[in-house]
Amino acid sequence: MAGGKSQSKQGKPQDEGCRLYLVTPPALEPRAFADTLARALDAGDVAAVQLRLKDVSDDALKRAVEVLRPVAQSRDVAFLLNDRADLAVQTGCDGAHLGQEDGDHAAARELLGDLMLGISCHGSRHLAMEAGEIGADYVAFGAFFPTSTKVTEHKAEPDVLEWWSEMFELPSVAIGGITPENCGPLVRAGADFLAVVSAVWNHPEGAAAGVRAMNAAIAAA
Repeated sequence: MAGGKSQSKQGKPQDEGCRLYLVTPPALEPRAFADTLARALDAGDVAAVQLRLKDVSDDALKRAVEVLRPVAQSRDVAFLLNDRADLAVQTGCDGAHLGQEDGDHAAARELLGDLMLGISCHGSRHLAMEAGEIGADYVAFGAFFPTSTKVTEHKAEPDVLEWWSEMFELPSVAIGGITPENCGPLVRAGADFLAVVSAVWNHPEGAAAGVRAMNAAIAAA
């Protein structure tokens, strides 16, 4: 996942295409999930994995990183930690993803150094530009569709992706209820990455089939 500042484009660069970005289920048993993650990553192109666990202790979070980070990094897949820039640095992650309420973004940027920082911007152009100005490596927009993974407080429309893609070099991530059936408009609007949870982990034929289905849908779009 390449990053940069949110400077305006000087002519549109060659499109590198949209890629898959996996977000873990909000609850998991790390050693059991490691095998599932490995099968998913071996099934096709995945740019990044974000570990997003809710209501767990720091020790539990560190154990999960210890088990799952090598699975991703050994396959040249970026491994990001949700919410916690401090623990991302301590545990050897490739970066952190922060929501709007997850502390001081500028301080997180400084703490992470050369590591990756992603920031959730809901459907807001203003928040996205602010994220770019403090040095985020990508901005995330969503939710684009209803999702059972978390309470949907903010809604985004594909036109924010189109605007961002036309105006800025900084990559965008689309998230929120994305499936093979509904992802087409987001890809065509210019999303650089599609972040998915249920479409892969809850796929009836397993996570590997979920990755293949998502990548096929991205290619078809």
